[in-house]
Amino acid sequence: MRLKDRKAIVTGAGRGIGRAIATAFAREGADVAVCDVNYAAAQAVARDLEAPGRRVLPIAVDVARKAQVDAMVGRATEVFGRVDILVNNAGVARDAMLHKMTEEQFDEVIAVHLKGAWLCCRAVVAGMRERQFGRIVNLSSISGKVGNVGQTNYSAAKAGIVGLTKAAALELARHNITVNAIQPAFIDTDMTRAIPDGPREASIARIPMQRVGLPEDVANAALFLASDEAAYVTGAIIEVTGGRGL
Repeated sequence: MRLKDRKAIVTGAGRGIGRAIATAFAREGADVAVCDVNYAAAQAVARDLEAPGRRVLPIAVDVARKAQVDAMVGRATEVFGRVDILVNNAGVARDAMLHKMTEEQFDEVIAVHLKGAWLCCRAVVAGMRERQFGRIVNLSSISGKVGNVGQTNYSAAKAGIVGLTKAAALELARHNITVNAIQPAFIDTDMTRAIPDGPREASIARIPMQRVGLPEDVANAALFLASDEAAYVTGAIIEVTGGRGL
């Protein structure tokens, strides 16, 4: 019960990595707001996580829209009393080669990943500062470190999250609020399963451990960063990559 009595928000929690993080947090004693742009998916996860003595709250949110983010944090605070932990996991992919990528494809990815993470951080920080406690975990990507063909938008957004994490960590450290990021590589999700066999095998070949990661691998890192075990860890970027990008 490493998160006993903690109150958490996880965005993009309707599937994949976000679902695994919400599941790990609930298992370890946290009340969890399962937040996703797909409300039906959030409801399904919430039903799966319901258990005696645990509160799980599904919330519909588009993290790129300030009013919806503020409403999400307000609702979680209303039900739970406070927000101790924020995991910024929501994301989209709009891949295209640089010369073919549209301005709309670029803007959407930046808005959801980077602006969305900033809006969510901004929305929870006032309460965390008041209570002098908080844990913020941002999901970056190894693409933000080494780049990826066809992902100038995604790689830029994920690199931006690293900068956001480090700057916020410096600002908030004196308030006992830690801000860290995780950089996964090739993780077994709906998004990666849609990759054709050729590129998929090529991606796996670049991983020293020669296997695809699991959402639970990322969830375990998020659990550590959200727990008291990481009380003296802030501004860190943890790679969950099987060695990819070394």
